Amino acid sequence: MSENPKINELREKRAIGRQGGGAARIETQHKKSRLTARERIDLLLDKGSFRENDAFVTHNESNFGLSDKKFIGDSVVTGWGTIENRLVYVFSQDFTVLGGSLGAAHAKKIVKIMDMAMKNGAPVIGLNDSGGARIQEGVVSLGGYADIFLKNTMASGVVPQISAIMGPCAGGAVYSPALTDFIFMVKNSSYMFVTGPDVVKTVTHEEVSFEDLGGASVHAEKSGVCHVSADSEADTLFLIRKLLSYLPQNNMEDPPYKLTKDNPLRREAELDTIIPEDPSKPYDIKEVIRMIVDEGGFFEVHENYAANIVVGFARLGGHSIGIIANQPAILAGVLDIDASEKAARFVRFCDAFNIPILTLEDVPGFLPGTTQEHGGIIRSGAKLLFAYCEATVPKLTVITRKAYGGAYDVMSSKHIRGDVNFAWPNAEIAVMGPEGAVSIIFRKELAEAKDPVAKKAELVNEYRGKFANPYVAAAQGFIDDVIEPSDTRSRLINALEMLANKRDINPAKKHGNIPL
Repeated sequence: MSENPKINELREKRAIGRQGGGAARIETQHKKSRLTARERIDLLLDKGSFRENDAFVTHNESNFGLSDKKFIGDSVVTGWGTIENRLVYVFSQDFTVLGGSLGAAHAKKIVKIMDMAMKNGAPVIGLNDSGGARIQEGVVSLGGYADIFLKNTMASGVVPQISAIMGPCAGGAVYSPALTDFIFMVKNSSYMFVTGPDVVKTVTHEEVSFEDLGGASVHAEKSGVCHVSADSEADTLFLIRKLLSYLPQNNMEDPPYKLTKDNPLRREAELDTIIPEDPSKPYDIKEVIRMIVDEGGFFEVHENYAANIVVGFARLGGHSIGIIANQPAILAGVLDIDASEKAARFVRFCDAFNIPILTLEDVPGFLPGTTQEHGGIIRSGAKLLFAYCEATVPKLTVITRKAYGGAYDVMSSKHIRGDVNFAWPNAEIAVMGPEGAVSIIFRKELAEAKDPVAKKAELVNEYRGKFANPYVAAAQGFIDDVIEPSDTRSRLINALEMLANKRDINPAKKHGNIPL
C-alpha cells in the first residue's frame, strides 16, 4: 500500500472497476465458455499495450432501481492499444455488468473512442456482447444507439471498422456491426437477429432456436452478414489481428508492406496444366491463388457465402492486395445475386483503403432463371459493375478461361478502367459460349443439316478457333498481353510495381447513386 491515501483510493477504484459485475457474474460468463470484456482485450492487443479510457464513468439514472446498480466504468470497456505495434482503438461490452446493456453512459464511451479513432486515423474494433438497450433508461438508450450508428457511418471509408460478435447482439444493436467493414462471429456462442425466437413465434408461428435464427453458421452461409466465423473466441481475436496486417491504418495511407522470401520471379509450372482441356470441367481457383501469391497466404472473406465467387486478401511481392475470383468449382463460377453483391462490397472496401485489386476471371455469364430475374439480378450485377467502374486503385485482371457476355465487361475489363489486363492462352472471350453462339448464328444451317449433331460440333470447333480465344480481344487492345500461366506471378508483381504511382480521378460530386 502507498503512504498516500488518495493513491490507495485510486488503486481500489481501479481494482473494483476491473471486477466488472463481480466474481459471481464472471464465473457465470466463464461457464458459458465466454471470456470477459477485459480478457478479450488482453488476447486481442499486444501484451501490456492497452490503455483504458473513461474507466470511472457511471450512469446517472435512478429509475427502476438503477441508482443501486452503479458499476465503475459501466457496461463497456474502452481504450486503445497496439496490434503488431500499430495503434488501434477498441471497445468491449461487459456482459457481467447489467447484461452489457447499452445506456447513455455506455454509448458516450463508444462514441468518444470512435471520435478518437477518426481524429488519429486508426482502426476501431468493437467486441459485442450485450443484452441490448437498457430498458430502464427508455428512449435515452435508443438515442445512444443512433449516436453510434452516425459515427459508424461517418467513419466508413475513413478508418477500418471491425466488429466481433462474442455473445448476444439483438434488436437495434445489430445495426452498428452491420455498418462496419467486417463482422466476425463465434460458432455456437454468438448470435445476431433483429427479432428473437419468441417474437418470431408470436408473429409468424415459427419455432426456431437462437442458433438457427441468428447463429454464426446461419450468417456465414445464408445471410452473408458474417464475414468470418471461428471456432472459439481466441481464434476470432487471432483472425482479427491477421486481417489487420493487410489493412492500412486509414484512408490516407497505403497498405502495409511486408518483406517476403518468396521469389518475385518464381514460375509455377503447374499453372500451365491446371485448366482442364474440356471447357465444361471445373478446377479450384483457390489453388491458382495460392500458387500466385506470396508464400501461398490467402485470407479469405465470406468463405461460405456465395462460394461461386472468392474474395480475400493476400500479398504480391510484399504488397497487400484484394483478390476477387470466379470459382469454376461452384456453379461454374457464374455471377448471381449473392456473388455480385459480395464482390461489389469487397471491391468498394479495397478502393476506400487504397488496396490494389486483382481479378481472376473465369465466368460463363450471369445465372439465368426467374428466381434471379425476379430477385433483381440486374440491380445486383449493376452494383458490381458500379463498384469496379468507380474504383481508382490499381486494377489487375487475368482471364484464366471463360469471359462471356456482359460478365466479361463487369469483371474489371479494360473498358471500365482495368489498368493491366492479361489472358492465358486458353482464354475464351466472346459474347457467349460457342454452343450458344452456334445455335443462334447457324440456326437455319443446323435445321437443314442431314446430321445436325455432327454439323453443330463442326461449327462449334470452327467458332472456338475463330472467336473463343484471347487473340481477337488482344488485337483490339482489350487485352494487354497473352501470358504463359506459369509466369503469372512475376507478371502481376511487375505490373503492380509499375502502377505504384497510379492516379485516377472521378468527376467532382457529392457521391454516386449505386443501385442499392
